Amino acid sequence: MTLLSLSKVEKRYPGVKALDGVDFHLREGEVHALLGENGAGKSTLVKVMTGALDGDAGTMTYLGKPLKLKSTAHAQSVGISTVYQEVNLLSNLSVAQNLYLGREPKKFGLIDWKRIHRQSRAVLERFALDIDVTQPLSNYSVAVQQLVAIARGVDMSAKVLVLDEPTASLDAGEVEQLFGVLRELKSKGIGIVFITHFLDQVYSVSDRITVLRNGTLVGEFETAQLPRKALVGHMLGKELQEAAHRSGTREARAAGEALLEAADVSVQGSLQPTSLTVNRGEAVGLAGLLGSGRTEVCKAVFGVDKVSSGKLTFKGSERRFRQPADAIAAGLALCPEDRKTSGIVGPLSIRENIALALQARRGWWHPMSRAEQQRLAERFIEELQIATPDADKPIEQLSGGNQQKVILARWLATEPELLVLDEPTRGVDIGAHAEILKLIKKLCSQGMSLLVTSSELEELVAFSDRVAVMRDRRKVAEIEAGDISEDTIMRAIAEA
Repeated sequence: MTLLSLSKVEKRYPGVKALDGVDFHLREGEVHALLGENGAGKSTLVKVMTGALDGDAGTMTYLGKPLKLKSTAHAQSVGISTVYQEVNLLSNLSVAQNLYLGREPKKFGLIDWKRIHRQSRAVLERFALDIDVTQPLSNYSVAVQQLVAIARGVDMSAKVLVLDEPTASLDAGEVEQLFGVLRELKSKGIGIVFITHFLDQVYSVSDRITVLRNGTLVGEFETAQLPRKALVGHMLGKELQEAAHRSGTREARAAGEALLEAADVSVQGSLQPTSLTVNRGEAVGLAGLLGSGRTEVCKAVFGVDKVSSGKLTFKGSERRFRQPADAIAAGLALCPEDRKTSGIVGPLSIRENIALALQARRGWWHPMSRAEQQRLAERFIEELQIATPDADKPIEQLSGGNQQKVILARWLATEPELLVLDEPTRGVDIGAHAEILKLIKKLCSQGMSLLVTSSELEELVAFSDRVAVMRDRRKVAEIEAGDISEDTIMRAIAEA
């Protein structure tokens, strides 16, 4: 029996079609994985099916009847619950208060605290959580808070439970506990939408898979009948055989001594022990699906995330970058994945944005003059062909591609020995994409050392001397120049 069905759903934003005629069908008593890379439309589809957004077109059917959701509260009232990756509970309230917030059982018109505490302990027993439910939620770890959020969703949901990256903060034992609960819920006829980037988990617990790409439906598949290589191909938009002819076409450039060496470097909760080397004059690509650990490697190397174990060596000396400023001073640069929140300073001018990193390295007690900033900006506006009438235009008024060029200019101005680029072409138009890729190739040819993550496999094939493949937050393979192709990268991502 189909519990929830969405048909021909569309959602538009200015200049973007987030969903384009998408179908989704959730059956009674199944775990249905919803997969896709960044920008695929997963979050938008979930928001439509849970009442957080109105679709611009399409229909929804629930329990065999048409349904038009007015809000998330309306969705919850009919039995559709959502648990997001970020814990959306109130940490200053007790565990029990969070579990029953807004639906407290009452006795004689007053909240029945004894009943709430008793029911809370019973709910958490299903998750093997033996904690004091009267204590503030903030007293417990992020993993426990996530399990409490999931327990609340399970307890609220009569028919449909949507889990958005529920295992991101859980260790292996906690994941197994959660999967045990999901299997129990399946047996009771509850339908579960499971969003994750961990393929092992998809094959461990899901019954069917829906794949989205660029706002469109790629297909709906039975998990047991879909090989991993085929799933990766659907998610990335490449079929393995299309790229087979490229295998073995890359030739290694002559690389110098080791510039960066990461030996079993890990970050608690986000990166498993990973070893990686970048030699002087070498471009190393980081491949893997979203959530595989690519960005986490970049953050660990640059001092954004605290390294919890392992050894990091830069220019022959062991280093422990406690903050990005330490990495910048040593000769590293990082262009972050999310330029809107971690890259640009919107109200500042192009000139000021380009000067930021160089000014930070010099120290604020040695300020750059406006004339020096202007010369620097004009140089990079010309070299990178940044489309702007002048250097004083606020960067927030530029297109995404030109914003990305400004961020690249900012870090090139520091003349780094190692440039780390995290998804440098994401979210830019075709023309800017080609120009940025051309710039990367130029930097490679000039002997700069680069560490680059990309979801675009053809990009990695085009400029990488070696490709490290990430999966489940650790490195699982390394491909040398002579073997680099879209085919070999995709096979390494997909292999169990």
